[in-house]
Amino acid sequence: MIGNFTFYLSLIVLLVLIIMLANKIKVAYPVLLVITGLAVSFIPGLPPFHIDPELIFIIFLPPLLYEAAWAISWKELWHWRRIVGSFAFIVVFFTATAVAIVSNKIIPGFSLAMGFLLGGIVSPPDAVSAGSILKFVKVPRRVSSILEGESLMNDASSLIIFQFAMIAVGTGQFIWYNAAASFVWMVVGGIGIGLLVGWIFMKIHKNLPTDTNMDIILSIVAPYVMYLVAEELHSSGVMAVVSGGLLLSNKRHEFLSSSSRLRGVNVWQSLVFVLNGLVFILIGLDLSEIRAGLATEGVSLSQAIGYGLLISAVLILVRIIAAYGAVITTLIARNFITVADASNPGIRVPFILGWTGMRGVVSLAAALSIPVQMDNGLLFPQRNLILFITFIVILTTLLVQGLTLPVIIKKIGLPVYKDYLPEEESVEILRKGVAGHGYNFLTTEYSEQLSKHPFLQQLADKLRGKSSDEIDYAVTGESREIYLEVISKQRQWLLELGHSKDKHDEEVIRNYLLQLDIEEERIRLS
Repeated sequence: MIGNFTFYLSLIVLLVLIIMLANKIKVAYPVLLVITGLAVSFIPGLPPFHIDPELIFIIFLPPLLYEAAWAISWKELWHWRRIVGSFAFIVVFFTATAVAIVSNKIIPGFSLAMGFLLGGIVSPPDAVSAGSILKFVKVPRRVSSILEGESLMNDASSLIIFQFAMIAVGTGQFIWYNAAASFVWMVVGGIGIGLLVGWIFMKIHKNLPTDTNMDIILSIVAPYVMYLVAEELHSSGVMAVVSGGLLLSNKRHEFLSSSSRLRGVNVWQSLVFVLNGLVFILIGLDLSEIRAGLATEGVSLSQAIGYGLLISAVLILVRIIAAYGAVITTLIARNFITVADASNPGIRVPFILGWTGMRGVVSLAAALSIPVQMDNGLLFPQRNLILFITFIVILTTLLVQGLTLPVIIKKIGLPVYKDYLPEEESVEILRKGVAGHGYNFLTTEYSEQLSKHPFLQQLADKLRGKSSDEIDYAVTGESREIYLEVISKQRQWLLELGHSKDKHDEEVIRNYLLQLDIEEERIRLS
């Protein structure tokens, strides 16, 4: 037991070192982590690395999805809802269908139900992989927003396909109208349950005497509760976590203190960092066990690799075709309805959207969750082959698409959109707006106190730009409370601006909100 603990602890240390190396050589860390896990798996004498398949989803998915929902911009998600929805649902369905047909025709003994099972596993691109790669190159905000929004939704749609295929494989039956009704309940019920549980947690934060530590613990518990409640009621736990996370993210300034927001960000960054890293190392570590299981299914290693490369090619091709199909559909639809962007994006943007199809966390979690035995006691058919194909797909898309994506983006270039003001201009406007709003509130509401308190006079001069001296944070009494109220009003103005249709990138607004939280913490701790 102690030896295993040492091994797992060593994995964490190795994870940190590999990501440090990845940052230094400017390579996406999922690529190096998968290769490292694969290399480690060949070291003799290592303890077996096994996780109960039923716990894979529960351990990894809820917190990863929840953190992604907190990071995304709701305004951006709503603005690009049509293309995000088409990629997350329609493209995923067509991708799964293509994989099902090809695998059924090519792989001996692979039924159509098993093909859909494999399709549900490998159809959703991984946001972590794309995000870690895109940070090395500059892409238009709309491209990153579409990819982030798609990654939130496509996990749900692919896992719904996966669950239906699991039932079909286990029972040998698929009744389409029952499946359609179940699909509606999984989506609508999952969203409703997530919103309800999120609302309950929001009320707990608001009405109970929680402190910063309690707030952070509740934030970690929330996605697990959302997921488990939804799954217990046979709806989509993924949709529950996404909808509940979006609700709490959008309302975070209403029920969390500045201290809880600041410290919570640090805790969540560390938690997600470890979970993501472990999953990608696990992809490589699990290969030796999967490879050994292929022999029991009568599949040679070369055959399995060939199947994996074939499915990888299908995934890449279908996504690129779908990206161009989405553009054509948008250009046609603009004649009948209002679309987010009616201009022709050319051939470069759809290709980049199509090429950012790296697979990762969700695919691995889904594949590993396949039970060894079915309910009737029989071994699950070709489980190890499905796992091996999933591994090859993840490895191929990470290496081929992941390593070439930055080069392709730099070579072909991307158009410069005017969705938002230039960052420097936006920052300057926000700086003046925050200072001016704070000054007007201070001089209007507290004109009498302004003449009595030197600190408030110093604050007014700084807000007007007449002084560049640092504020003396060691202030107490009425001046302290007035300053906290000024910060609150400035925050309210920024939040209203973020929810409006103004041309400020919400990321810039969030950075200013973060600065106000830091300012509030300074004055509270002084």
